[in-house]
Amino acid sequence: MSALPTPLSGPPHAPQEPSTRTRHGETVTDEYAWMADREDPRLRAYLEAENAYTEAMTPGVGAVADEIFSEIKARTKETDLSVPVRHGGWWYYSRTIEGEQYSVEGRVAVADHPARPVLDDDQPPTGEQVILDENAEARGHEFFSLGASDVSPDGTLLAYAVDVTGDERYDLRIKDLSSGRVVDDAVTRISAGVAWSRNGSHVFYSRYDDAWRPFQVWRHEVGAAADTDVLVLEEPDPAFRVAVGTSRDDGWVLLVVGSSTSSEAYLLDAEHPTGEPVLVAARRPKVEYDVEVLGDEVYVVHNRDRVNFEVARARWVDGGAVGEWEPLGLTRDDELVNGVDAFEGFLVVSLRTEGQTAVRVAPRDPLSDNGFGATWDIRFDEPVRSVGLGDNPDPLTDTLQVVYGSLVTPPSVFDYDVPSRALILVKQREVLGGYDPADYEQTLEWAPSGDGVRVPMSVVRRRNTPLDGTAPGVLYGYGAYGISMDPWFSVARLSLLDRGAVFAVAHVRGGSELGRPWYDDGRMAHKHHTFQDFAAAADHLVAERYVDPDRLAGEGGSAGGLLIGAVANGDRGRFRALHAQVPFVDVLTTMLDPDLPLTAGEWEEWGDPITDAEAYRWIQAYSPYDNVAARDYPALLVTTSINDTRVFVTEPAKWVARLRDRATNDPARDPILFRTWMTAGHMGQSGRYDAWRETAWELAMLLHLTRRR
Repeated sequence: MSALPTPLSGPPHAPQEPSTRTRHGETVTDEYAWMADREDPRLRAYLEAENAYTEAMTPGVGAVADEIFSEIKARTKETDLSVPVRHGGWWYYSRTIEGEQYSVEGRVAVADHPARPVLDDDQPPTGEQVILDENAEARGHEFFSLGASDVSPDGTLLAYAVDVTGDERYDLRIKDLSSGRVVDDAVTRISAGVAWSRNGSHVFYSRYDDAWRPFQVWRHEVGAAADTDVLVLEEPDPAFRVAVGTSRDDGWVLLVVGSSTSSEAYLLDAEHPTGEPVLVAARRPKVEYDVEVLGDEVYVVHNRDRVNFEVARARWVDGGAVGEWEPLGLTRDDELVNGVDAFEGFLVVSLRTEGQTAVRVAPRDPLSDNGFGATWDIRFDEPVRSVGLGDNPDPLTDTLQVVYGSLVTPPSVFDYDVPSRALILVKQREVLGGYDPADYEQTLEWAPSGDGVRVPMSVVRRRNTPLDGTAPGVLYGYGAYGISMDPWFSVARLSLLDRGAVFAVAHVRGGSELGRPWYDDGRMAHKHHTFQDFAAAADHLVAERYVDPDRLAGEGGSAGGLLIGAVANGDRGRFRALHAQVPFVDVLTTMLDPDLPLTAGEWEEWGDPITDAEAYRWIQAYSPYDNVAARDYPALLVTTSINDTRVFVTEPAKWVARLRDRATNDPARDPILFRTWMTAGHMGQSGRYDAWRETAWELAMLLHLTRRR
């Protein structure tokens, strides 16, 4: 077996060990199947060789990355305070400190601060009680992630969960807030969320099975040994996952079981944590629902009778069961309902209308047929925007926290007074260095796709960037799981825009931007629409002279990395470069192995190629790894993390190795570059400065790969 070459002698070539599999009458050879063993030392050697090769091939990128990092840092208020939220007798907040990677969570007593506390000359509010210093927790670790942080209803204990490797398996710790001492660390290797009983005597959490599926909910008595924990709920169906939460008033523990297309929920009285949970409604195929509890009312968002979901109300009936669902008629058929929040005086519906996010208020009116008066939406005027509810823990409030932003408007937190409909800006993220939103322009474009469907696209650029077809551009896409890529503000992106680049988000099918049918038309047998829409968006950017056709990059991560991989195989000169982040590119192999993380639960998204020959064919038709060909590819940047448990490092490593063997690219003109972050998980580097450096390097690479020839 030959050794891997040094960077300067050419690109690395991984060892080949051909193996075969046969499904539906077809035998496939996989020369890199050995990479499934992530402990094989040859895999790490290959990843390190690729990292060295990438560095050797891009000697000038580091300096540009350093410049961009400095720009991100200079534009960021490093010592800052979040908007404090009142809950019980405390104001809760998080704050950042210049030079520190992570946040500090704190609180101050309302009795000492009747008004919202603020930083005093960059110092913490007087009387601060530190709940959790993430920097102290992270000390000695190259990676740190907080999976849960939840104060008990009586305010005396903190339950928090930490991951110090990036594999998203968390250790639970319970801290006495009066002494600051950890009083319980017995429970380990759990999933992210936790829920308290009403009196703080018990904590509920979920555990993973061997396929990294949260499948059990357990009850833990504070201070007891972990082996005395009690199993509350177990889900045997590998397509379903479990999660835990609490109601707004802390009166109920919510146990939620769901697949991609079906769900059911249980309610457990938090006053009686050892009691039995009550089933809201048994699961039905292709029926999804979620619940919100307030008093004797249960509000249900469901798609039982309407494809775009609707809001219904149920009530408790004799025997502690939940009654029939009564539709409330708060939305139109063409509006997608994302959720409902119940307060004493009104309901708030989060939805999508005409492709944009919206927040709708429904005031209570006991004289009306459904108990609610005329609704209204909280209005914002930008053509491209994102709006939603913030943190609103008090069910008795008349004032909502609303969060808003766009491609040019930094994240903004408002107080919305429901009775007067007054919207008051509380805090907007401060962008230092003289940032002026008026220097940038955002537009909503519609790209005609191959089957005549119009694809929305959010575009931003500096106003002085000419619309003459000479600018570089980055087109971002995702298109899976019904997740919408709503416009978001990015300080780092300013460094791209200020260098004359255009940035666009293609809202392709597979997301839910235009409702549930938009999602359904980009999954299973219709997955090809996702790739078709992305190509159409690229063509539109060129046709409207936003970008130079020879300076356009495509970018996407995870399932969006699958999009990039499929586009790479089908591209014929449309993109100069493509960036695939933690890419899901060996789709067929993964979906054929139910023992891998997420696989069984994903068959409703991609199809089950084990039992369904048709699903096998359509996945095989687009799976990036299975379609690598002997031809020229655009320049490719592939980035991943070694501890990713959602998309194993195996997948991008195999893909790049096969590209090395088959692609006919001139490496000086259109290089294939692969970088693995060796101390991170699916979301990349954990500390904010490390994350900025990662982002700065990727932006510098995109600028490098889209430079003029």
